[in-house]
Amino acid sequence: MELFDNHKKLFSTAALFFISLTILVAITPALNNQKNNQPLPGVEPLSEQAIKGKAVYIANGCVGCHTQQVRNVDMDKIWGGRPGMAADYALNKRTDIWRNTATLMGTERTGPDLTNIGSRQPSSDWNLVHLYNPRIVVKESIMPAYPWMFTIKKDPAKGDVIVNVPEEYLEGKEGKVVADKEALYLVAYLQSLKQAKLPDGSTAAEFLYKSVEKEQAGATPKKAVDGALLYATHCQSCHQANGEGLPGAFPSLKGSPIVLDDNAELMVNIIMNGYDARQNYGVMPAVGTNAGLTAEEIAAIMNHEKTSWGNSARQISPEEVQKLIEFVKLNATTK
Repeated sequence: MELFDNHKKLFSTAALFFISLTILVAITPALNNQKNNQPLPGVEPLSEQAIKGKAVYIANGCVGCHTQQVRNVDMDKIWGGRPGMAADYALNKRTDIWRNTATLMGTERTGPDLTNIGSRQPSSDWNLVHLYNPRIVVKESIMPAYPWMFTIKKDPAKGDVIVNVPEEYLEGKEGKVVADKEALYLVAYLQSLKQAKLPDGSTAAEFLYKSVEKEQAGATPKKAVDGALLYATHCQSCHQANGEGLPGAFPSLKGSPIVLDDNAELMVNIIMNGYDARQNYGVMPAVGTNAGLTAEEIAAIMNHEKTSWGNSARQISPEEVQKLIEFVKLNATTK
């Protein structure tokens, strides 16, 4: 055949076939997906600072250890209220014409998933301390520190963001730790990572492979909920293992009038709804709501705090906690 004898016709035909196939198989479906997959209602696009923070996130290789995808398996339930979906990534755009880093879903979880970190940990104080040295707030952390994103100044300027770092982590340096723009941009990006709620009437996909405990005749009684373990999981990174928090960043629970108060309404309200009215401390997230804690688990955490570090307060029952949860929910909806 002449086609195979004429190299110009052969390569032109092959190129035309390749281009046509690319348009049909890759480009057209991509454009169609881009048109059909819209972001969920209420999702806010990244701010200018968050966009710069995303670039910092990429430059420092954070995607190598952190994912941004809640899979549809039960073990991922701690990272978000529902499995991820295409709409969660609809606002992601190319970094530029040469680089396609639209999504940072990641493939490895050496560190926790960050899909909903903006809701789980919205405090800029915590995030900045954690970036300066993760061991300050999580003793067992293997995450590298990022001290080059901060400057130690003896006389910080009026607009400087001061990070409350304990003296033992300053390695003999004098002055205050001030967050550079790079750190502030990165924190702005992390705070923007929030899993959007589905529109009213929409049903989220279920988490699969749930572990079901079968009750058997003669089986041993169910173990009591471990308040110390729950505290370590949900509270310790801010309030510390000794309950003393970090001065200027996170309040102490040791001797706290809120913890020692026999009326537990305020304490339950803070756990369920978070708290951001304190001028001297960072914002506390709604730990109980975000983590889906039960009344029994919240009671266990509260009783651990009420009886630890020298505290001696009246313990609370799960039934009492359940009534208070319903009460604070009712108050929140009527305000």
